[in-house]
Amino acid sequence: MHHQVLLVLSLLFAIGLLHVLSSKLRVSFPILLVLGGLAISLIPGLPEIRLEPDLVFLVFLPPLLYESAWDTSWHDFWENRRAIFIQAVGLVFFTSCVTALLGRALGFPWAWGFLLGGIISPPDAVAAASVFKGLRVPKSALVILEGESLINDASSLIVFRFALATILTGRFSAGEAALQFVVVSVVGVAIGLLLARVVFWIHQHLPLSAGVDAALTVMTPYLMYLIAEQVHCSGVLAVVAGGLYLSFRAHEFLRPSSRVQANGVWSTLSFLLNGLVFILIGLQLPMMVGGLGDVPVWSAIAYGLIVSATVIVVRIGWTFVSAYIMRLSPARRRAQPLPPDPRVVFLVAWSGMRGVVSLASALSIPLLLDSGEPFPQRALCLFITFVVILSTLVLQGLSLPAIIRWLRFEPEGEPHEQRSRLELLLARAAAEHLRQKYAREVAQQSTFARLLAHYDELTAASAPASEEARYREARRSIVAVQRLTLLRVQREATVEHELTLDRALALDLEAASLEDEPD
Repeated sequence: MHHQVLLVLSLLFAIGLLHVLSSKLRVSFPILLVLGGLAISLIPGLPEIRLEPDLVFLVFLPPLLYESAWDTSWHDFWENRRAIFIQAVGLVFFTSCVTALLGRALGFPWAWGFLLGGIISPPDAVAAASVFKGLRVPKSALVILEGESLINDASSLIVFRFALATILTGRFSAGEAALQFVVVSVVGVAIGLLLARVVFWIHQHLPLSAGVDAALTVMTPYLMYLIAEQVHCSGVLAVVAGGLYLSFRAHEFLRPSSRVQANGVWSTLSFLLNGLVFILIGLQLPMMVGGLGDVPVWSAIAYGLIVSATVIVVRIGWTFVSAYIMRLSPARRRAQPLPPDPRVVFLVAWSGMRGVVSLASALSIPLLLDSGEPFPQRALCLFITFVVILSTLVLQGLSLPAIIRWLRFEPEGEPHEQRSRLELLLARAAAEHLRQKYAREVAQQSTFARLLAHYDELTAASAPASEEARYREARRSIVAVQRLTLLRVQREATVEHELTLDRALALDLEAASLEDEPD
């Protein structure tokens, strides 16, 4: 037990060191974690570390999906819904079909090919987002990739489970599979929304402290995932739907102090979970090689490279074709008169790095069939998945910064300009509120800044409590007015979503400090 705890602590320490190193080398953090895990796995005498699929699906996946949904702009998601669903659902099924054809050409059964296709079809947007940090990337590309990552895990897991059931039972019905796909998706979304509404009511009506509120936000994705999976529906879609709903209405049920505390909790939790997941991927190499048995390593590597090249080419082809096919719709042409920028389309197409969901799906393949015979080519499926993850992360991930610079995207509005515009809107809202509700104070102090200075003087001079209380009340009301203005800006999407999130946190910090002051 002590050895296991020491091993986990050592991995966490290695994650911290690799994070510092990634900043120095300007290499994507997830990519460096996988490579670091590979290097650690080669240390002689190191105990074998297995990444259990249940650990990923139950411990890692729900909070990471929930955090992504929470940080997603609903306006941007809905505006790009067609492109997102074409990538997240259509591309997953198309990749699975092409992989099945390739597997058949290489001599493997159809069901085995679909199983492998379901495993390797979903890209991991965490790696792409980490590469994009500090680079000039079009907003539309980021929105599509983030939205795709919320949905594609669910669609790929559905393909994987149907293919696995076909291999285990030897029976498959296309009509039955299509019906079950609709049922598990719709019911999964419904469960997520229903539980989100329950959580909303609990936060809003029970007298919870900020710490309890933050803890409940951590428990929420696990409840959504477990309950949906318990009734054999999509836990992934339940978490995504519930996360989007609660994120959209967070200002209605979480107090500022609760939002501040939850933000800190989730920032740390996300860093540790993402770090552990990617470093554990690299640590799987000895197990993958050792499990090949009679299959030559070089043959397995060749299969993996062929499949990797196929999924990369399929994604590029699908993304370009679907982007221009959508232009055939008159409604689409009216909404976006200009044709899609081929540079943006290529960036989305090239950002197809695979990650932990693919490896966890492969590891969850059972060892034996229902008949008691060994599962056919299980070890080879795991190894191919590992090669696809590694090759896409290294090839696409390391080349993305150079490709982004080569594509020379024009600025879509400098961040400092948008930040200045946002601050001006908030300042005007505060000034208008002061003029309407605090006319006497405004007449005495010509600007809000002088009113702040006046408050400092009042405090230093031990002014009457009534004046201090009056000023704290004014500050609280100004923060509330600015938050309403910020919500309107978020829904109209006139400023980058990330900038509004940063400003919302600043307002929450100010409001939380006022919560602690006695009247």
